[in-house]
Amino acid sequence: MPNIKTAIKRVKQNDKRRALNASQKSALRTSIKAVETAIASSDAQNAQSALQLAAKKLDKAADKGLIHKNAASRKKSRLTKAVNAIAAQG
Repeated sequence: MPNIKTAIKRVKQNDKRRALNASQKSALRTSIKAVETAIASSDAQNAQSALQLAAKKLDKAADKGLIHKNAASRKKSRLTKAVNAIAAQG
């Protein structure tokens, strides 16, 4: 445990940021999983609305540096491709 006041403050800030990042990353994973679940059940309407939410969360996570912008783009692309495939079937 640090003794210097600024170091103590830095530890508190890091803990707060770590908790926030973990929460946002978890919410991101949950939204992606919702899209994948809708795709698995061939529910095009539900998948489309879940995709919009997931894309928004991916963009925000990339803007904040939570994930790399190319990773966000790749995930959005793959999810969109899968949603379009089930929309074309039904």
